[in-house]
Amino acid sequence: MNEPAASTPSGAGRAHALMSIGEVLSQLRTDFPDVTISKLRFLEAEGLVEPQRTAAGYRKYGWDDVARLRFVLTAQRDQYLPLRVIREQLAQWDASGEVPERSRPALVAVGPDGEVPGRAAPVQSAQVRLDRTELLARSGLDSSTLGELERLGLVVSDPPGWYDGDALIIAGAVAGLAAYGFQPRHLRGYRTSADREIGLFAQLVAPLARQSDPAARARAAEAARELVALSQQLHAALVRVGLRSTLGR
Repeated sequence: MNEPAASTPSGAGRAHALMSIGEVLSQLRTDFPDVTISKLRFLEAEGLVEPQRTAAGYRKYGWDDVARLRFVLTAQRDQYLPLRVIREQLAQWDASGEVPERSRPALVAVGPDGEVPGRAAPVQSAQVRLDRTELLARSGLDSSTLGELERLGLVVSDPPGWYDGDALIIAGAVAGLAAYGFQPRHLRGYRTSADREIGLFAQLVAPLARQSDPAARARAAEAARELVALSQQLHAALVRVGLRSTLGR
């Protein structure tokens, strides 16, 4: 059901203005073009924002709500933080009376050493579209190695030969490993391990993803995001533990 629009004043009345969910969506889409009404409703259901309700049940958002939503969406896009971490930081702000947009605290990375798990840079995978020449130039990979990665199924292109942001991340990581002597054949285990996780995670999120309810599909996407982040943390920690004796630490 569409919710009626409310005018957005400027100046002194701005702090007390209330907006419909459609107006909030318009505010956010400039910086977050993929955000949807279903996503906003999902974040509300997860307790990250609590818009007011009219007597008729329509959502009404204030500018502090918009600031919270901007922070949540930025933390997910640029820092790849799971919702539980974002929720904890917002809870701290609520206790102190601060507002995310005004205080602008530094986002806390998930990894114990301050790294962002699995993210060398904030790349929007679905929005990246590279041909083979561009992928090679940006990743530093050579053509023969890319061909071997494609043969092993580590890099996949969309017809007629376009590559997305994940392909760029994989190619860049392999190029970095190659500097240490890694060869494509050494990476078969990564593909096997990833396939096992894909099968396991698919079983967990498929029941939600198959539902026709947009909110359920949004929960499935969020669950997949958090599963990937947690898996990356676990893998990195296990490798660090295994290398301690070699490093003498």
